Amino acid sequence: MARPNTEPDQREQRNSCALDTMRLAPSDRVGLFIDGFHLHTACKTLNVEIDFKRLLDLFRDRAHLVRALYFTVVSDERDCAVRPLLDWLDYNGYTIVRQHAKADCELSQRTAKSSMMVELAVDTLQLAQSLDHIVIISGGGQFRRLVEMLQINGKRVSVLSTLATRPPMVSDELRRQADQFIELADLASDIRR
Repeated sequence: MARPNTEPDQREQRNSCALDTMRLAPSDRVGLFIDGFHLHTACKTLNVEIDFKRLLDLFRDRAHLVRALYFTVVSDERDCAVRPLLDWLDYNGYTIVRQHAKADCELSQRTAKSSMMVELAVDTLQLAQSLDHIVIISGGGQFRRLVEMLQINGKRVSVLSTLATRPPMVSDELRRQADQFIELADLASDIRR
């Protein structure tokens, strides 16, 4: 008589391990700070269509999620394309932080992206006093100093991005500074639509 296979398949095992490595305690007050453009680009490159409810639930199930902020640059033209997503996020537990840019001006787009990064840093520092653990979904090396300042003030900081793309979408400096690096590709099956 054949014995039933009671061992989880390798994919389930890998995903379980990826989730287990997210060092979040149930009592941790967590803030999620999402660079929307970075997350969109990383998911597109990894061929993952993200389910934002599942992303929120992933953190809610493991800790006390205080706030989830989604930072984005919008222009009149682009705003039409992302408006349904932003509206859904706004109604379903995310706080949307928008920076406006002119659609036809590359300089305006870059300036708005820089302003958005400043907004992310300022909002993170402002909310840090009510958080134990901060999760930054971005890969930009310009956030390394922010992570360092949060750590100096006793906060644990995780960075969620990906090394699975060529080139990697997270700077080495940011990844090394973080208390924990969470690989987006390892979470794909848990946050995929």
